[in-house]
Amino acid sequence: MAGILAWFWNERFWLPHNVTWADLQSTEEAAFPQAEDLYLAFPLAFCIFVIRMLFERFIAKPCALGLKVQANGPQKAQPNAILEKVFTAITKHPDEKRLEGLSKQLDWDVRSIQRWFRQRRNQEKPSTLRKFCESMWRFTFYLYIFTYGVRFLKKTPWLWNTRQCWNGYPYQPLMPDLHYYYIVELSFYWSLMFSQFIDIKRKDFGIMFTHHIVAVTLLSFSYVTNLTRVGTLILCLHDVADIILEAAKMANYCKCQKLSDLLFFTFAFVFIVSRLGIYPLWILNTTFFELYEALGNFPALWVFNILLVILQILHCLWSYLIIKAAYKAFTKGKVAKDDRSDIESSSDEEETVPRSKTPHSTVATNGTGGANGTNGYLSGTCSEEH
Repeated sequence: MAGILAWFWNERFWLPHNVTWADLQSTEEAAFPQAEDLYLAFPLAFCIFVIRMLFERFIAKPCALGLKVQANGPQKAQPNAILEKVFTAITKHPDEKRLEGLSKQLDWDVRSIQRWFRQRRNQEKPSTLRKFCESMWRFTFYLYIFTYGVRFLKKTPWLWNTRQCWNGYPYQPLMPDLHYYYIVELSFYWSLMFSQFIDIKRKDFGIMFTHHIVAVTLLSFSYVTNLTRVGTLILCLHDVADIILEAAKMANYCKCQKLSDLLFFTFAFVFIVSRLGIYPLWILNTTFFELYEALGNFPALWVFNILLVILQILHCLWSYLIIKAAYKAFTKGKVAKDDRSDIESSSDEEETVPRSKTPHSTVATNGTGGANGTNGYLSGTCSEEH
């Protein structure tokens, strides 16, 4: 194991020429980032997860109920053993042939069976209350860590001149505020890595999972190699748009449509400017050119830049989804209704009880020919983006 670690942490790969790991050892005069510090992220990630559970239960939920956020989930499908067996064991999206077979077996018309499967799929969707609580937690954390980052960075020279990120490297002592900022952000991303499998599933799950892996990798390696100054700039730049996004989600869940739309367009503007404008012109410029000029070429430089470019590709994908949503908002008049809403919904779902093919059964089950209702709710476009 020692041999493997020595090979992996080869100085000639990770560090510039004439720099060794010995140069980054902490002394009595100055502290430097140590690989062992990264172990702190795991217990802290667990603590953040516990804090989140407590926050959602005792703070976010009462706030949601006070704002009259819908507590119940989508309407449940009528119990039916045969359809339930098909849904759980065979398919959640039956084809036309299977629908015809079930129609004959149950003496229901095909449209009623289709409606049952839609309601049953929607039944597994999270309630608006749960989504509000998750968004409120993320909003609170992003607001806190962004505020902390701004207060820290405004006192640093590299915020105003990115060449200061590399001035004096590797002899850049680790400041306590920077250490706290880095480890908390790393711990939060580790908590997201694990909690996303139990969180509300989004349609950009794959993109988000890739983003979290890249973020954790960049944070870890940049910390060990003491490239933390530019890391703080990247963290602060990424957090600003997320605050507005989570606020837009909460407004949408509270049915404050105008506020939700306003926040969504604000988020879209901030996201595109920060991720497609400032990020490449400010961050990629200093890592591709200023870093090379200051420290020369070394293999890890390209590893970091490749990961940063992957982030930029993800930014472009998200920007496409955001622009697409904004276009639909202009053409249809509402941000909150589009083809990426959390809950499937259509006009033919108004009847909540299946109709039988025979008049006798219809009267027996529906009384007056069918009960009217609404199947679930429509969630905002902004609930899918990140």
